[in-house]
Amino acid sequence: MTDFKSFFTQLCPIAEDNWRAFEKLFKPKQLKKGEYFIEAGEQAREIAFLEEGIIRAFYRNEKAQEYNKHFFLNPCFIGGYASLITGKTNQINQEALSDCRILVASYSDLLKLYERAPDIERAARILAEQFFVQKEQREVEIVLLDAEERYLQFQKEFPQLEQYIAQYHIASYLGISPTQLSRIRRKLAGK
Repeated sequence: MTDFKSFFTQLCPIAEDNWRAFEKLFKPKQLKKGEYFIEAGEQAREIAFLEEGIIRAFYRNEKAQEYNKHFFLNPCFIGGYASLITGKTNQINQEALSDCRILVASYSDLLKLYERAPDIERAARILAEQFFVQKEQREVEIVLLDAEERYLQFQKEFPQLEQYIAQYHIASYLGISPTQLSRIRRKLAGK
């Protein structure tokens, strides 16, 4: 669990006894490609740390059209965060795009630990703040950047990801059709 510890403790210093209590909450689990960590309509009860693999977060509308919201690459935390906080049902699916290794913990157990481990709670707050900044940046990109600029930003944010996931997933994330993505890629290759 070295990657897990180094990822979390880089957020802020953690007392060793608090780290041991935190680490004990997480149990290893495998997700096969195509399996879901959480689906829309479920009540989120767990949070996980992605040790290895790729997960996409996406919405599916009433016509079964899918819209990719985010890609999670290790190391990072995953879960139906809004559902965990509000207690409402989850709205976003999280599907493994590759075989994944995760560490899973009960969110209620984590909340109990916060009561006696303020350094763990502080690190979690810093992580939530980072997620908020990412979300706001993504919203700004969707509104202010054209499709080519969004594609270039995608390449910068997720270098090498194109080698591992289908092009239609990238197009969905960019808010364009696969045909538009092909045109953009051809144009950029010609430069």
